[in-house]
Amino acid sequence: MKIIYNFVIKEFLQFKRDRRMFMTVIIAPVIQLIFLGYAANMDIKVIHTVVFDQDRTETSRNFIRSFESSGYFNIDYYVDNYSDLTKLIDKGDALVGIVIPTDFEKKIGAHRTVQVQTIYDGSDGNKAAISAGYSMGIAASFSQDIANEYLQTAGIKKSLSGTIEPEVRVWYNPDLTTRVYMLPSIVGLIIMLVTTSLTSLAIVKEREIGTMEQLIVTPIKSYQIIAGKLVPFTILGFLSASIVISVMRFWFDIPIKGSVVFLFFSAFLFMLSTLGLGLFISTIAKTQVQAMITSAFAVIMPMIFLSGFAFPIENMPILIQYVTYLVPLRYFIVILRGIILKGIGLNELWPQVTALLIFGTSILLLSSLRFRKKLE
Repeated sequence: MKIIYNFVIKEFLQFKRDRRMFMTVIIAPVIQLIFLGYAANMDIKVIHTVVFDQDRTETSRNFIRSFESSGYFNIDYYVDNYSDLTKLIDKGDALVGIVIPTDFEKKIGAHRTVQVQTIYDGSDGNKAAISAGYSMGIAASFSQDIANEYLQTAGIKKSLSGTIEPEVRVWYNPDLTTRVYMLPSIVGLIIMLVTTSLTSLAIVKEREIGTMEQLIVTPIKSYQIIAGKLVPFTILGFLSASIVISVMRFWFDIPIKGSVVFLFFSAFLFMLSTLGLGLFISTIAKTQVQAMITSAFAVIMPMIFLSGFAFPIENMPILIQYVTYLVPLRYFIVILRGIILKGIGLNELWPQVTALLIFGTSILLLSSLRFRKKLE
């Protein structure tokens, strides 16, 4: 135990002398969280819109006004032909085009259905889908107002049929803000980046400068080297996690509704996997550049794509969905969102905790065996 303790002290002294590692552990996570916290935002607050009003009547102007008053649509352009409307959407100046037909007011006055064309820039499917939802809601509300006005004019006080009025309650994220949903998972992403990259680079660096060979010829056993290497990076991982969670709480004002102790325990289980993967990369990479490329393309990017961090797992092909069960970050993201946003604990999250425990111990054990074999 004393040997491991001295090894840990040696690692922290080396860390103290390496300013780049200090930046990686202390400064970089904060910068990444702040940038991602503001950049990872899929909310649409302004929809630039172009209108081709062929009717030019009071009713058509009221219809356009209903879009403006929604708070989402900015009517930036009025055009007189399809060609100008197409150019504005092609150039990206407008996301939505509204085309009102010439008989708009006439058909409404005759109580007939009017077809209003709405054109969306589908190059960004998320924006187009959200904009289409807003448009349909505004059109439905406008139609309902017309129907109510007609019933009042006809002296009908009661609706001809029963209606359903939904009472919507949004739990955990009442404002449906993307940042609230994304930031907890970004915490897991940063823990993965710090622990995986630092572990792989530090051990490869020892091999590059020749100090690893010196350690091998000493009486220190391989498991002591492994423990002496992993313990400091575990502490640094907790330090990074504490910093980014504090920034999330006090900068972005996202409270942790669940147990902080359970959160850090889950982070420790997740770090078993990331430290093990970093240790494995160090056994196959000969230089720091190789370690960096391998960790980025073989570990970090697949975890981001397959964990549900950026893309919903439910939308993936069935085969890929089965592959995601092998990704530790998938389980940790569920735990993070459950603890931070929902305030739930082990009773609800035990499947994910069990999966992290199995993956963490297995990956770390196999990587340690390969590391010992490499030393021999």
